[in-house]
Amino acid sequence: MATDRAGVTVTDFAQSEFVVLDDALTLARCAADWLLDLVRAAGHIPAVCLSGGSTPLLFYETLSTPAYRYRFPWQRIHWFWGDERFVAADHERSNYRAAKSALFDHVPVPEENIHPIMTESTLEAAAENYEFTLRQFYKAPELSIGHSLFAATLLGVGTDGHVASLFPGDDALQERARWVVAVPEAKPERRITLTLPTLASTSEIAFLVSGTSKREILARIRRGEDVPALRIKSTGRTHWFVDRAAAGIR
Repeated sequence: MATDRAGVTVTDFAQSEFVVLDDALTLARCAADWLLDLVRAAGHIPAVCLSGGSTPLLFYETLSTPAYRYRFPWQRIHWFWGDERFVAADHERSNYRAAKSALFDHVPVPEENIHPIMTESTLEAAAENYEFTLRQFYKAPELSIGHSLFAATLLGVGTDGHVASLFPGDDALQERARWVVAVPEAKPERRITLTLPTLASTSEIAFLVSGTSKREILARIRRGEDVPALRIKSTGRTHWFVDRAAAGIR
């Protein structure tokens, strides 16, 4: 056990950094510090893969505050998404809309650096088009260990252990050739998701886990149960930023 990031507790967890923070706001600030340090140190044009769901919203809002807005190298970071609901870009459940409202509308990021999953076409075409977008940015035909697609990938965890839109028992978990696939059986909306190898092609991963509703699944993950979230192995370090409510610590 060690102490890092302004005095928070850090322990080894399945070859990962497991950080328990007091509350959701402290978690968001810790994750923001981590991402700021990472992209500033990146020697190339860094790409960041964003998560949907409720937990990242506070993280996005934190990045838009003056403490981070004026320190981020917005001009050279490219932003992608790990998954998207097959809804219009202005729909209240759109992952893109959530990040735009909480973050991108408030910071000087070039519009051409934002790469949402477009949903104007069919579900399958949306997945194929986003794979094409990722391949163009990567500038290589196949993902390789020595050349990460993303500098950082942020992920949440569903109460069933799903990650991005990769759900327990879904065939998409077995996909190794495709970078992006459609998830037609997802409810209540159909979805598009990056596959496990694509999500894993990242220098570092951060899982953001907050709230009592995540306590049970986090306990299962810490026991090493086979859930989608534990199937992602990054090319670098994996960080778990967890608040006390999720960790079951009073």
